[in-house]
Amino acid sequence: MNHQSDWNEEEDNFDLTLSQRTEELYRIPNMEPNADGLIEAVVLPLRDMVIFPRMVSPIFVGREASLLAVQEAQRKEQTVIGLTQKDPELNDPGADDFMPVGVEMAVGRLLHMPDGSYSALVQGRKRVEIVEFLSVKPYIKVRARVINEPQTADRQAQALMRSALSLFERCVQLDRSIPEEAHLFALNIAEPGWLSDMVATSLSLTYEAKLRLLLILDPKARLGQLNNILAQEVDVLELEDEIHSRVQSEVDKSQREFYLREQMKQIQNELGEGDIFTRDASDLKKKVDAANLPEEAKKVALKELERLNQMPPMAPEVGIIRTYIDWIVDLPWNNSTPDNLDVKNAAKILERDHYGLKKAKERILEYIAVRSLKPKKERQPILCFVGPPGVGKTSLGRSIADALGRKFARVSLGGVRDEAEIRGHRRTYIGALPGRIIQTMKRAGTANPLFMLDEIDKLYSDFRGDPASAMLEVLDPEQNYAFSDHYLELPFDLSKVMFVTTANSLANIPAPLLDRMEVIEFPGYIEEEKIEIANRYLIPRQIEENGIESLEIVFEPAALKRIIREYTYEAGVRNLERELGRVCRKIARLKAEGKKYPASIAAEMIEKMLGPQQVFPSEAELTDEVGVATSLAWTETGGEIMSVEVAILEGKGGMQMTGQMGEVMQESAQAALTYIKSRAGALKLELDIFERLDIHIHMPEGGIPKYGPSAGITMATAIISALTGRPVSTSRGHDRRDHPARARAPYWWRT
Repeated sequence: MNHQSDWNEEEDNFDLTLSQRTEELYRIPNMEPNADGLIEAVVLPLRDMVIFPRMVSPIFVGREASLLAVQEAQRKEQTVIGLTQKDPELNDPGADDFMPVGVEMAVGRLLHMPDGSYSALVQGRKRVEIVEFLSVKPYIKVRARVINEPQTADRQAQALMRSALSLFERCVQLDRSIPEEAHLFALNIAEPGWLSDMVATSLSLTYEAKLRLLLILDPKARLGQLNNILAQEVDVLELEDEIHSRVQSEVDKSQREFYLREQMKQIQNELGEGDIFTRDASDLKKKVDAANLPEEAKKVALKELERLNQMPPMAPEVGIIRTYIDWIVDLPWNNSTPDNLDVKNAAKILERDHYGLKKAKERILEYIAVRSLKPKKERQPILCFVGPPGVGKTSLGRSIADALGRKFARVSLGGVRDEAEIRGHRRTYIGALPGRIIQTMKRAGTANPLFMLDEIDKLYSDFRGDPASAMLEVLDPEQNYAFSDHYLELPFDLSKVMFVTTANSLANIPAPLLDRMEVIEFPGYIEEEKIEIANRYLIPRQIEENGIESLEIVFEPAALKRIIREYTYEAGVRNLERELGRVCRKIARLKAEGKKYPASIAAEMIEKMLGPQQVFPSEAELTDEVGVATSLAWTETGGEIMSVEVAILEGKGGMQMTGQMGEVMQESAQAALTYIKSRAGALKLELDIFERLDIHIHMPEGGIPKYGPSAGITMATAIISALTGRPVSTSRGHDRRDHPARARAPYWWRT
């Protein structure tokens, strides 16, 4: 209680005698240096604090050694030396724990604080450089050299002072915490060192920056460092001022817009027009009522519309709700187009647009026939067209839509990895949208389009989910009547949609997804079919696209055969159309240049127009060979023939296989050799011959991997031929140029 009373009394004394205490500081004399310019004085350790010469600042004295040092100096009416500790956390610093430069200070009257420490005013006098530590206990005492700074400034110092004053003036203008009197006081300082110390004290510098300035003994060097600090401070203050001005401008603009909107609202109310937001909400309500929505969708739309009306016009949620209602209104919930169930008309359209593809056309005509007998049938087929590129899968889907009289909608699923691409994003995300299924239904504008999902075998899964699993609900007739999109969160009926998917291979389609689809395979075209397609579709289209329909250009059958055999290698007809386009463009150029052009394209002209032969089909051997047998192979582009070559060498009974043969094919080779050994007697082979010979099996075109077990009989035939020396019989007696192997999808593969 007594301590509290003492503190109150000392606090009153501090308020009443502050100016007197400052005058006491000035009455304390500086220590007189000896002949060597040295002084001896006690040390007042400073933590995280820098005192500059001629500056007055309050300090707190808490340590016992510091208190004894101050009391000793006051008893002798002497100044002390303020030294900054290198480590502020050190409670008992030694001689090596201080900065080498300090400040001679006068310490005023001590005031007792409530926490037991003491407070006092100090005034810096001069910089000193520590020479020697005389004692450490009970307080630190040192011998130091007084740093006398020049009283006048040379030309270089004057330039630095003017620059510093200019920058300091800008700081005072931008920083409201610095009083204007500080700049006026700085203008009256003629000493360069004093000016730098005064400006450094006025600025809100970091402890490290102040310490660096204190340790610089040369006034001009100190002014140079201060100019750098002032320039950085001005840049920061100008940026703060710019940000503040911008924020204030935005606030003023928002307030102005608010007042203008309120005035506009009152004017519109007086005119009986209503404000724009009310009118917009009213129009949205009319759209919801006229949209023929299902009961659940209409209920949700009206609920969101009510939320929209209760919100302020500028609320961030307004745009999200408005977009959501627009999506609900714009979707074709009950808008369907009537189906054209004329089977003969559908057959005519399919034949008009595509040649061949008998199985796919029959399935479509069967569907139309069933619908014509049972029009209310809601269950739609989910077809999967599987085949190599360029055979007409996507274009057939467009023809089916034309035959049925339905809208055609297409989505490419190639490379889709995110499940949200199918089901959409939830509305909690910024910029959320429905998935591709709902977006495409909106573009189609009907509830029963023909929906083509292209490249369904190229869906991929990663950390964002499995889009193929999301497709299970879309392509399941038992579930898609209530398809749920994450954005809508409403059941949308997809049962009226006829889904057609396309794929190049069934291997990459997950089994549960494949089970939901009816697979229709598209075989590659044989040569005769390609010629017919070229004459019916490709040539007329390319002639029209290249502007030479008036020239009556004719492609001879031999020319078409040469293009197919020597310039394309495919199951479809895309490359064939591309090569035909090249021929048509060359004719168009000749016509445009006024040169003579051929009206009939013969086989001899093809190399001149298209360049050297690009494709060299495999052919069977023209003569019977020992150790060489011909096999049939399947590729993605159709059928092919492939030779199996066997060489017998002296060795130790080993067997070598080359030509990138897969494991199953290698096992077939082993099985073939085992079979030959088991029939050695019938083949008139000695058993020990297998231990004296090495067998080398090679399949040409080693850059192409080869798989499958069906080559076993061919390899067995070639090995027997090589061991017995009997040639393998080849196909002969017909023109090699018309060999079936030239067709990319020969008759034996199709049947």
